[in-house]
Amino acid sequence: MLSLGGAIGNYSIGSREDAKMVADYLWNNFLGGKSSARPLGDAVLDGIDFNIELGSPQHWDDLVRFLSNFSHRGRKVYITGAPQCPFPDDLMGSALKTRLFDYVWVMFYDNPPCQYTSGDTQSLFHSWKTWTTSVTAQKIFLGLPAAPEAAGGGYIPADVLVSQILPTVKKSRKYGGVMLWSKFWDDKNGYSSSIVARV
Repeated sequence: MLSLGGAIGNYSIGSREDAKMVADYLWNNFLGGKSSARPLGDAVLDGIDFNIELGSPQHWDDLVRFLSNFSHRGRKVYITGAPQCPFPDDLMGSALKTRLFDYVWVMFYDNPPCQYTSGDTQSLFHSWKTWTTSVTAQKIFLGLPAAPEAAGGGYIPADVLVSQILPTVKKSRKYGGVMLWSKFWDDKNGYSSSIVARV
């Protein structure tokens, strides 16, 4: 997967035509198309991940549709996204409404109204239910910080995640697993190792 966006920089899609140009570029340079300037050589990625945290919400839905249309060329192009937990996500809402996302990794951190906070599970549970009942995707993942230092809030101690959070969120048919931010912090404290058997 190639992830677009992030929390740093200045990016946007200015028009439907721009969305088509970006889709063609991604297809030819990273997915199943052909180009003499493929940055990863002969490697063919499985799809595109949208992590839109800045700029305008306009035309991301167009880009999703154009990318999805390439699936008709014989190779599935996976579309995934990492929206913020407030629903609907201000920047990705229109893209998610296309109903073309395969997997959604919702970031349940840095947003007090929809994250775990000091023993309060209800905000997280309410938001989880909203996402799993409102968004069309094969699977939805619980995005969490891998350490208290990894985010401005929303860290869940591993024992609390396993005993109090997972038993509830796993009841959803759309539950896909847990996504952690970031590998750096996970390597430092071994969070994934402490939860993997229960995820």
